[in-house]
Parts: sequence; C-alpha cells; structure tokens
Amino acid sequence: MTSPSPSPTPNKRLKGFEAELLFIFSAFALNAGNAMGKAQFDNVAPATMAWLRMFGAMVVAVCIVGPRRLAPKLWTRQELKSAAILGLSTGLTSTFFYMAIDRLPLGKGVSIEFIGPITVAALFTRTRRNAIALVVAVVGVAILSGVELSGEPLGVLFIFIAAIFWGIHIVYAGKVANAHGGLDGLAMSFIFGALLTFPMGAPDIGTAITHPYLISLGIVVGALASVTSYGIDQRILRIVTVRHYSVLLAMLPIVATIFGYMVFHQTPQGWDYLGSALIIAGIILQERR
Repeated sequence: MTSPSPSPTPNKRLKGFEAELLFIFSAFALNAGNAMGKAQFDNVAPATMAWLRMFGAMVVAVCIVGPRRLAPKLWTRQELKSAAILGLSTGLTSTFFYMAIDRLPLGKGVSIEFIGPITVAALFTRTRRNAIALVVAVVGVAILSGVELSGEPLGVLFIFIAAIFWGIHIVYAGKVANAHGGLDGLAMSFIFGALLTFPMGAPDIGTAITHPYLISLGIVVGALASVTSYGIDQRILRIVTVRHYSVLLAMLPIVATIFGYMVFHQTPQGWDYLGSALIIAGIILQERR
C-alpha cells in the first residue's frame, strides 16, 4: 500500500510564495518613497525631485557596494550598456511619473502607467489568453485616461511616457539582475541614471542647493523607492521570469491607491474603480507559467 505523499511544510509553502512576499515589501517601499517625494512638489519641481531621488539612490547604493566593485574593468561592454539603458529608463520613468502625479492622483497615475508592464507581460508569451488580458487592461487604461483627459491632458501624456520607459526598465532590470548579483548592477545603473537625467532635473536644482533638507530627503526617497524597492526586485528577477514579475506588478495600483488615500486624501470615484479593476483583472488573467 502506497503511503500518502507528505504535505508541504510551512517553510516550503512560504518558499513557494517568496517572490510574492518580497514584492509586497518592494511595493510598500516604492510607494512610501513616492509619497514623500510628491509631498515636496510645492517646494521643488517634480523633475528635480525625481533627479534628487536618483542622486540619493546612487549615493546609497555606491556606499553599500563600494567603488572597487564598480571598476569598469570588471564589466563587459554589453553589461555597461545594459546598466546605462536601465539607469536612463529608470530615471526617465521617475521623472515623467513625478510630473504626472503632480497633476493626477497617485493611485490613478500608477494604474494608467500599468500599460507598460502589462504590454511586456503580453509580449513575452503570445497566447490568446494573454491577448484577451491585454485588451481588458487597455480598456481599463482608456477609461482612466478618458476620465482625466479633459481636465489633465498633460498629466495623461506624462504618465503614458512613463509607462513606455517603465516597460524598458522591466526588460533591462532582468538583464542586469542576471549579469550582476546583489546591488552591483543597480549601483552602476544609478550612476548612469543620475548623469544622464541631470539635464531634466537641473532647472530647479538651485532650490535644492539653498534648501539642504531636500538633498537629505532625496537620499531617503532614493533609499526607499529605488535602492530598497529595486534591490528587492533584483532578487525577484533572479528567481522568476520577467513575465511572472510583470504579473506581480498588479499589486502596485492597489498599494498606490492606499497611499494616495491615506497620505493625500485622494478618494477614487466610480469610473476610477472600474478602470483600475479592469487593469488589475488584465494582469490576473495573464498566464503565470
């Protein structure tokens, strides 16, 4: 008589959800940093706050990693290229996202921006189910965009640009994670990102220089929203596929809406719920294998 197979131990069950548990921490760190940054938009331009976040992330990551591990001789030309593209796409995502949420609610902005990740998820597995999921999400984005287009067309334009760069970020984050473990790849990408996006943050940099607390805040925001969040994501991308990671991103609009409500008292309306629900449904419909 064959004995029944033993049920998975709690540790094994926990291990099976490692990516999901890690992503929850990543999402809260990201949105905590974004909320802190958005709270300063009355004091400094959003694009400058985005650059201060990148600068802060670079400072923290380089201090953790150490300059020796970032010596160019330890990197191939292709690895440096991937790090440069990741840094530029990360910086531009943050810049246009901050410029968008200066005009749009935080949760709604993240929901519309979701067209980037869900497109990446759909493209990596071309099946009928993924095509349906993409259509559902696009309808959700269209509803949210339509709600805001008449009042904040520039905000919607900025968030769509951010979505494009977010999709690029996801692809190259996977490449960098597989090439360099730990924070090495992120630290190198933050160096490129801080250098390449400085022109966008420069116009209001004088405000940050005359108000040193903004530089300190940039380091805190960078540590939370970039080093902690993206550092956790690098671990996730080494244990799951880019497609699976794109599916996990479904949690972000929910967490962002929670922060928008608690910090900025941004209460979603009827159409907002429908549009956000369709986007999340599109992500859930995606095949996970």
